[in-house]
Amino acid sequence: MSRKLLLNVAAGLAGFVITFLANNGHNTVGTSLIRGVYGFIIWFVLAFLLRWVLSVITGKSAAAEDAESGPSGQGDALGGRLDISTPDEEQELKDLLTPKKDKESADHGDFKPLQPPKLVSMKDPEELAKAVRHLKEE
Repeated sequence: MSRKLLLNVAAGLAGFVITFLANNGHNTVGTSLIRGVYGFIIWFVLAFLLRWVLSVITGKSAAAEDAESGPSGQGDALGGRLDISTPDEEQELKDLLTPKKDKESADHGDFKPLQPPKLVSMKDPEELAKAVRHLKEE
């Protein structure tokens, strides 16, 4: 018996035992056996479906397993191995971290800070004080 079928039979037997023991106390032995057989069939089919879904998700099938071994027997199928390397960027990092003396001095020489005009109040300070007192009273 193949390993795959043995796994399904083991799941079916587990379903049979669980269903039979759950029904044995409440029903007659014949009814419990029939329901146990139903449990065996359902668990057997569920194990088969679960195995099939997992093989589809992982991308492994009987044909793919045969193709992976290939004629060389190394087990590497075309596109089965990905080798990614990034270029060396040490010099660019060093350039970013070291300050540029000539460029900074040229930039700071032309820099003038913003000097906005000052806001001047056209109102008399006494009028402003009256307005504040009036707002405070309300």
